[in-house]
Amino acid sequence: MIEVYERLGLGFAGRVNQQLVLTHDQRERGRLRAFAEDGEEVRLFLERGKTLAIGEFLRGRCGKVLQVAGATEPVMTALCDDWHTFSRACYHLGNRHVKLQVGQCWLRITPDHVLAEMLQGLGLSVREEEAVFVPESGAYSHGAGHHHHHDHDHEDKASDKVTHLHEHTH
Repeated sequence: MIEVYERLGLGFAGRVNQQLVLTHDQRERGRLRAFAEDGEEVRLFLERGKTLAIGEFLRGRCGKVLQVAGATEPVMTALCDDWHTFSRACYHLGNRHVKLQVGQCWLRITPDHVLAEMLQGLGLSVREEEAVFVPESGAYSHGAGHHHHHDHDHEDKASDKVTHLHEHTH
């Protein structure tokens, strides 16, 4: 079993021993029992309230380094062709305090038939799929500043795979 108390951030350049694949809910928890890709048990004892980033490195008490990866999970992806429709959709979801991943005229939420109907009514096309879910951290979250994730797969606005995630800090 690997016990993790230390976060190394995104810039670690040493040897990685394991991948730790987590859902968005798991990445938000400071205390967690999970399993690395090889099946080894991992217990996290981290600062609460600070979401783990995809690509972030963790060091176990034993010295092993793990890298956090995003698990594919059920999501709804909504797309449209114009920014006005997209902005209205984001506004209405924000009003409902919905966890939301934002892309170029696409957004991703956890499946909810009521929200799907609302988004369709606003003019977006909605599909259920399996994808890595990386919701915005929120303006008032710990360490908020201006951190966001996005993908660089501009050909497929809402691809099933998040192909190139990184953070910007302004």
